[in-house]
Amino acid sequence: MSLYRNRLPQLADNVFLTDGGGETTYIFHEGRELPYFALFDLLRTSEGRAWLRGYYARYMKIAKANGTGFILESPTWRANPDWAAKLDYDPAALDAANRSAIDLMCALRAEAMAVEGAKPQPIVVSGCLGPRGDGYDPGKTMTATEAEEYHGGQVQVFAGTQADMVSAMTMTNAEEAIGIARAAASAGIPAAISFTLETDGKLPTGQSLRDAIETVDDETGGSPAYFCINCAHPTHFAALLADGGDWLLRLRGIRANASKRSHAELDQATDLDDGDPVQLGRDYQDIRRQAPWISVLGGCCGTDHRHIEQIGHCCASAAG
Repeated sequence: MSLYRNRLPQLADNVFLTDGGGETTYIFHEGRELPYFALFDLLRTSEGRAWLRGYYARYMKIAKANGTGFILESPTWRANPDWAAKLDYDPAALDAANRSAIDLMCALRAEAMAVEGAKPQPIVVSGCLGPRGDGYDPGKTMTATEAEEYHGGQVQVFAGTQADMVSAMTMTNAEEAIGIARAAASAGIPAAISFTLETDGKLPTGQSLRDAIETVDDETGGSPAYFCINCAHPTHFAALLADGGDWLLRLRGIRANASKRSHAELDQATDLDDGDPVQLGRDYQDIRRQAPWISVLGGCCGTDHRHIEQIGHCCASAAG
């Protein structure tokens, strides 16, 4: 059974780190191909599983060194029917892949907790969901009802495992987020909703972050455990923190890009813009000074262990 499904520890004030951009790490740092950014496909082979183990273990060591909690986000961002079909997964194989991903996360947690002399820090296992379409472009959006039906299968699979929660990453529109939140509530598993933001601090649909969060809360009875921002550089959304509205208290996580480039520029880029890890750590520290309740800290496109090390150093020490 799950450890934290009924009481997520990151809802307290302690800092929780998570990983960086696994897909960009695999492609640009490892120099390997990753069709459709489908990191979950690595679970097919022993070599791929070994890479995933090493990838997550490195981040868990950073969290341990900084005395923070850690969130193990499963590598299942692309593990939904439309994307999996491109890789020849049938529904049964897709469900098995999602379960296998959570099994791996739980095994990593158990191994970390079993280390003799390890300082006990909470490790949360999260089943990661991605958008039906592209994480940069909303394209043809679903209704909330369609989204609930589409994503409900993956949510149900996660709910049947030891996962503590689900996280919907790079959501480009409120309707899809509403559908996922409803599916999670029906399945009895907490959900975090993370929105993609453009350089103007708005969703790719043009909707403001405030309106998106308030809309999801209004349409779901406030069912999401919390909201996050990801796939945007801090300079793109820092001004939002000066809003002062109550909606900001629902924002508890940041997974920023290393690059200040727009999504259009990143989509066309053939190189990796990994930005400045030291400055990114300071940017996160500034965010926490303005909004100390934002405690779930990780990375998105272009980030790797160097960025998370700096984020941990700046934010865990400041919290202490």
